[in-house]
Formats: sequence, structure tokens, C-alpha cells
Amino acid sequence: MNTEHVLQVTAQTFAQYRDDLITLLIDAVRHGASVGFMDDLDFPQASSYFNEVHAQLEQGSLLLWVLVEDQRVLASVQLALCQKRNGLNRAEVQKLLVLNEVRRRGLGQVLIHALEQGARQQKRGLLHLDTEAGSPAENFYSALGYTRVGELPNYCRSPNGHYSPTAIYYKTLGEPQ
Repeated sequence: MNTEHVLQVTAQTFAQYRDDLITLLIDAVRHGASVGFMDDLDFPQASSYFNEVHAQLEQGSLLLWVLVEDQRVLASVQLALCQKRNGLNRAEVQKLLVLNEVRRRGLGQVLIHALEQGARQQKRGLLHLDTEAGSPAENFYSALGYTRVGELPNYCRSPNGHYSPTAIYYKTLGEPQ
């Protein structure tokens, strides 16, 4: 029987997940995920990106969770902690990725719940995110209690190069501390 585990990745444990995270990112982009990369994303580009992620983990400005099954990363999500003194109550949900072959198993929901728990531990009561307007992600975040506040036209290019609007969402986890 396969058992899934959600783990928070630290700067010290990052190396053991790095290659799987690169594979996960490339898989997501190749299957149309609009997460800041074009469809020509390759291993060196993804590797460079994860060098930045590792640096942010070391700085404490980013938190990262992975969902692992049989020692393989199936999904991940990031939480960027606002570093501005006037915004220490907020954080941005970023790059929720699930391997295409295991989508629709509820892994994204499991990761978002772990992220929200981590945000509370960091005293972050306001989460925000953006996602491609009209994408299935909108229904996903709405079902998890995130509120849509609007959209920005032609905000970003999809992996295939077409500009798309982005929808902005937020969720409050509690009063600012």
C-alpha cells in the first residue's frame, strides 16, 4: 500500500528533493501550468530556478512543502513570506504543482491545508495568490475558501506564449498578530 507524506522542506533537507522538484516543475509546465515559465523550460533553467528557491529557504523568506509517496515527490507548494515590516501578517501562495499522472487525487488540497497550518505557525493571517483566470485552479481555490477579488487583463503569458488574464484570490486565517 502506498503511503503519502507531507513534509516541510528546509534549506538543510532541500538537496534530497531537488531533482524530483525539477522533474515536477518541468512536468507541470509541459502540461500547461501557468507558473511563470514558458513551454521550452528545460533542466538547466529549472535547476537555476531551484537554486533561487534554495537561497530563499536559507534566508527564511520562503517555505516549501512536498507530498512524497514511496520516496518520490508527487506534488509541492510554496509560501512566500512578506518581509516588509508593514506586511508581516501576509504571505503569498505560490507554485502549487502536482505531477500530471497523479492529478485528481486530492494532493493539492492536502498541500494547501499543510501550507495554511504553516502560515498560522508563522503568524501569517492573510494569504493571497494569483492564478490564470478561467483555469480549473479557480474552482479549486474557491472550494478551499479563497475569495476572488478580481482579475488583471493580459497579466502573464501562458507556457504556450499567449497572454492571459490572472485572477487574484485571498483567504484570511485569523486576525493579525
